[in-house]
Amino acid sequence: MRVAVISDIHANYHALEAVLREVEREAPDEVWCLGDVVGYGPLPNDCVDRVRALADVCLVGNHDLAALGVLATTDFGLSAAVSARWTAAELGEEQRAWLLGLAPQARRPGAELFHGSPRDPVWEYVLSEEVALLGLTATTEPLVLVGHSHVALAIGWDGERVDGGLAAGGTELELRPGRRLLNPGSVGQPRDGDPRAAWLLLDLAAGRASFRRAPYEIERTQAEIRARRLPDELAARLAHGI
Repeated sequence: MRVAVISDIHANYHALEAVLREVEREAPDEVWCLGDVVGYGPLPNDCVDRVRALADVCLVGNHDLAALGVLATTDFGLSAAVSARWTAAELGEEQRAWLLGLAPQARRPGAELFHGSPRDPVWEYVLSEEVALLGLTATTEPLVLVGHSHVALAIGWDGERVDGGLAAGGTELELRPGRRLLNPGSVGQPRDGDPRAAWLLLDLAAGRASFRRAPYEIERTQAEIRARRLPDELAARLAHGI
């Protein structure tokens, strides 16, 4: 089975469309989304509708939960809190109902999926070998997928040694032997210095992973953020991938 994995779209519709054009060319068997469809960005309903129509599995992320009122915006930084409150007012009823029906973790054959981490599916960031190992030891499937950090990662564990780190666009990886924890990176707000939208293509039968990056019209999303009077830093950072 071939799977496209996306995460952290953050209401950036133009980044999402750029990724989905590449996904459609690859024609995977399934699409998995690791959460945070909304938050930060200017087009939450459009992104929800697109993901809802396409994804075979979708998780809920912390920014989704904040926009739904499940998490308090006091747990977020200023720009994220402002965006969450704006998104809460902007979400349509159908979109809100769909997000409310999602969970922050899921399981598919051979894989466990989490928005944050296996230890805390909503909040914990996996950004080091140590935290990745704790997540791998808390799970049983050969493949663990996480989002949340906006940084593409590939970390392996053979039962004794853990290694790996950042996975730049173009990275090709064997999934076997051993176990792997992978983060596809962020579609809508990458934070690894590469502003292109990130996604991951898995070939589970062949045991291969391919980290992809898709260029998109960043200026369009920036203009839409500013037109809605969302914090300017949310627009400015997109050009730098931070």
